[in-house]
Amino acid sequence: MTAFLGIVAGIALLIAGGALLVRGASEIADAFGISPMVVGLTIVGFGTSSPELVVNVLGALNGATGLAFGNVVGSNISNLALVLGAAALMRPIALQGDVVRRELPLLLLATTMMTVMALDASLESKPSVIGRIDSVVLMLMFCIFIYITVQDVRRLRQKDRLLTNINETPVLLMGEKGRLRWLLVVVGLVLLFFGGEMTVRNGVELAAQLGVSTTVVGLFVVAVGTSMPELATSMVAAARRESDLALGNIIGSNIFNSLVVLPVSGLVAHIPVPDGGIADLVISWVLAALLIPVFVFANATLGRIAGAFLVCSYVIYAIVRIWTA
Repeated sequence: MTAFLGIVAGIALLIAGGALLVRGASEIADAFGISPMVVGLTIVGFGTSSPELVVNVLGALNGATGLAFGNVVGSNISNLALVLGAAALMRPIALQGDVVRRELPLLLLATTMMTVMALDASLESKPSVIGRIDSVVLMLMFCIFIYITVQDVRRLRQKDRLLTNINETPVLLMGEKGRLRWLLVVVGLVLLFFGGEMTVRNGVELAAQLGVSTTVVGLFVVAVGTSMPELATSMVAAARRESDLALGNIIGSNIFNSLVVLPVSGLVAHIPVPDGGIADLVISWVLAALLIPVFVFANATLGRIAGAFLVCSYVIYAIVRIWTA
């Protein structure tokens, strides 16, 4: 019980640190005259994934690679099933813009690449790991994603619903000027570090107490906890009828997890694919693939029935995964 409470406390510090980091970085960007649209697409979108990044890097440094793998894949699954399903339950999600529609195939491609990279045992008869070469390839893919995103901003400007929503949504509440901006960034980074260290340490301890792998703890305890910023952002966006913003937050977070968080961890230390890891990746791939026909090939809406299906699917997956572990 103490280890679980330690994880909760660590995740709370991570979320608080991520929020302060986003606030400070946003104010610094505003001081340099960077538009709210660019801030929303970059700092805020990636800032909500900073808890996953810190947990994974510290996990890799401390040898808790199973926790690092489970955190990334678990966050991706919970975002696409739990977070997206909850947002659709609140209000049906209808995608109207083109930016997110182009990001969906990129997410599917990134998930496919991760899955193929994890098939070393089947394809080359050697232990399955996400190594440094795999990590470099994934990060190069992220550079392509950034290039496409920047081109979208330059070409579409206010013509796309996502870009319009981001530009009109207040990303921050301006506080005192000067050093306070940098103080927010520093305090945010400190909270992220201590929260990450506490989460990793107690996550390993909880896994030992329950007799399960650190991957399982990463998949369902740490991953769901670190997905709380995405859940909050998507629920607020859904309540405001900003469907593109709700879905864009989820897709952007998953792309960042797959193409930055995991490869950065893989550069620190090889990430072995744990037992059941291939199945977890396949589940993540299936969830991403299901969104393609809904939002890309038709102007369909993800309604409340589909949202309930996604949430129930996540609950069933969690029960089966924990039971088999």
